Amino acid sequence: MKGTYLNDEFFSRLETLSLELRANLAGFFGGKHLVRTYGQTVEFADYREYMLGDDIRRIDWNLYSRFEKYFLKLFTDERQMHTQIFLDCSASMGKNSPQKAEYAVAVAAALGYLSVHNMDKVSFKLIKGEKSEDPFGTLVGKRAFFNAISSLGELEFEGECDLRSAIINAPNQGNNDGLTVIISDFFTDSDWKSAVDYLCYKERQVLLVQVITPEEREPLYSGRVNLLDSEAGDELDPRNMRMNIDRSAQIAYETALQEIFNDLKSFANSREAGFVTVCTDQPIEKTLFKELLKVGIMA
Repeated sequence: MKGTYLNDEFFSRLETLSLELRANLAGFFGGKHLVRTYGQTVEFADYREYMLGDDIRRIDWNLYSRFEKYFLKLFTDERQMHTQIFLDCSASMGKNSPQKAEYAVAVAAALGYLSVHNMDKVSFKLIKGEKSEDPFGTLVGKRAFFNAISSLGELEFEGECDLRSAIINAPNQGNNDGLTVIISDFFTDSDWKSAVDYLCYKERQVLLVQVITPEEREPLYSGRVNLLDSEAGDELDPRNMRMNIDRSAQIAYETALQEIFNDLKSFANSREAGFVTVCTDQPIEKTLFKELLKVGIMA
């Protein structure tokens, strides 16, 4: 798979965006995300009365001369967040639809770029089978990001994946220190909801990005056809089938697909997670500058 989106023009268009995370997240010092706690920056935030044990170097002596009380200067706190991007690399994400794979990689790359552009850390977790590979480690800075991104554009999408196992067993999840993104079509029997619950338990902010194709959204098949599962091992796999597609079958498919969408959205809302469905015929700019802005992930 050769990612056609990944070029200088694509990344330059992202310069005006930034990731918008909840203000109560923890993280490392040195980033750009303001949090509700007070910290060590040079930007003044407020005063409070001195308490025994406070650092006397923070006392505002001008206020003392006016009120004969000790007040401490409080400053804003800015933190560095860790963005973890889990990318479904199963066959359904690109074996028979290179554009779907390219689109998913472009969304992953865009979110990763916004992280390093805003002085955050990012890691790409490639879900293959029951495990998530972490080929690049934790990336800090644009140089490290661009060194890794060329390899990301050469990914192969094949086989099956278990979202639950790959995410829950991934190392270095962290606690309350950033954003976890899961990019998949979510057409799976894997209990991915348990993985989201686990991330919520770890106090990670979660974003679910569902990538589908026009053919998946509105298939044009009719008559007698052979349907082959892209993740099936061979033609004898029971997931492959022959069937006659008439109008009733099309309506049943549309109903089932809508139920999947509704279930994803309802579950995400119940966990205060972001969720967006994007189709590969939708310009990538619309996904980044409109859809993700609507769910409050970008600003």
